[in-house]
Amino acid sequence: MSTPHIATSTDILVIGGGPSGSYAASALAREGYEVTLLERDHFPRYHIGESMLPSCRPFMRFIGVEQKVVDFGFCVKVGAALKFNQTKREGYTDFINPDPTKAAWNVSRAEFDDILLKHAGESGARVHEGVSVGAINFSSENDKQPVSAEWKSDTGLTGELKFKYLVDASGRNGLMSTKYLKNRKFNQALRSVAFWGYWTGAGMYAPGTSRENATWLEALTDESGWCWFIPLAKGKVSVGIVLKEESSRAKKAQLSGPDINTQHYHTQLKLVPGVTRLLGDAKFLGEVMSAGDYSYSASQYAGPNYRIVGDAGGSFIDPFFSSGVHLAFSSGLSAASSIAAAIRGHCTEEEAISFHNEKTGTSYTRFLLVVMSAYRQITSQSVPVLSDIDEDNFDRAFDFIRPVIQGTADTNDPTVTEEMLQSTMDFCEHALGLTDPEMHENVKGKLEPGLIDTLMADDGPILGPKDVMRIAGDDEETEAVLRRINSRKALEAVHWQPNFRGESFGGFSINMERGSLGLQRAAVAS
Repeated sequence: MSTPHIATSTDILVIGGGPSGSYAASALAREGYEVTLLERDHFPRYHIGESMLPSCRPFMRFIGVEQKVVDFGFCVKVGAALKFNQTKREGYTDFINPDPTKAAWNVSRAEFDDILLKHAGESGARVHEGVSVGAINFSSENDKQPVSAEWKSDTGLTGELKFKYLVDASGRNGLMSTKYLKNRKFNQALRSVAFWGYWTGAGMYAPGTSRENATWLEALTDESGWCWFIPLAKGKVSVGIVLKEESSRAKKAQLSGPDINTQHYHTQLKLVPGVTRLLGDAKFLGEVMSAGDYSYSASQYAGPNYRIVGDAGGSFIDPFFSSGVHLAFSSGLSAASSIAAAIRGHCTEEEAISFHNEKTGTSYTRFLLVVMSAYRQITSQSVPVLSDIDEDNFDRAFDFIRPVIQGTADTNDPTVTEEMLQSTMDFCEHALGLTDPEMHENVKGKLEPGLIDTLMADDGPILGPKDVMRIAGDDEETEAVLRRINSRKALEAVHWQPNFRGESFGGFSINMERGSLGLQRAAVAS
């Protein structure tokens, strides 16, 4: 998709047509703003990151693209199985019980991203492919405020585009963060490298059950990393290995020959017996790809008349929980709503900047807590976290979880400590715990009628640790199920449900009404 002429000015320039850029462009164009999107590549183009979360659906519904994705025919994702320990049963995250419409998808990102980009154009944005941005120019009166972009097309044309607002969705290259702000920081505790490839003719997880063909995630038996097994459409599966960078380097040093990466990949697959069983006699399609430094963040995601979204700022944490597209949509919506709010006078630009910075940083940190808890199980060791993340983000991230890990009457201390961090990781482990639907049914029969249904309801109570023990008594199965229900409910704003309705940052929350998208002041309790 490309229009024949790039204008010299626009209300809002979006750099990059991936999920975050396409989302922000669609949301703003549907509000009637003049939006121009410049994308370096021509779509469809390959991209890793095929597995999605159910929370992506309401995001897509808001911009009117959900049905297009439903109709395309991607592989439906009913849930995910997590095998942390070879001596215990796998845990299972169920997306479709009790509502089948909450299923997610495993997608071909080339086709999925193309749908989103085309939808941005159909929503009214002017989309230009094959156009890269090489430089950003700043105001002579405020050297922190971008005002124009210098572009070059792959046909050799060049030009300058003036704008009132900038959305930097330039992906891992991160034009604003790396070239101008220089504020990108890698999370040393999650400095990993991934190797992946594609197979055909593999088996599937739990055939003939409600969990049939779910995604499978498995820790390596030597505790050096983990493996993904993601079913795609037409009998194809994506299989990838994620290792700590130093561990991968040491393992590769033991190999020799013309194609070390391919040898390395197949050697690591021997350390995941569950994946080996699922692959069976599957055929490998012959190419191993790799990427490193999955986890990074920025110290700010917004400034005067600009917003940074998706991987451009550092929303990507690690592929373990399929958080990439969720965070791309979340930051794209935050950027669009904060820009619209400033234009419409819902708040000052300074307040809009603060909202996007807090919203994006907190979303990143919440996912980080869950990922770190999983890595502690995979590697059987604690890892440094507080040293890598802005302290304010941790304070905000802990607000939603503090009553559960401490007990509502235990303390009101707002300070995040290492002890609280470890308690949170313990809590997250329960949320990812080793239960399955059959265990939940068994426990339902042990408790008073309706109790589990009450606890699982959207408006049901979140129990403190003492309440869980009081109800479960000495029954370990009941305790495991109750902890899973309790923990998962508190984490729904992070993982299973969209966390963009009602949540307040800096006294504002997003107003998700088409025609009046923006920010609204949070109600003050009397």
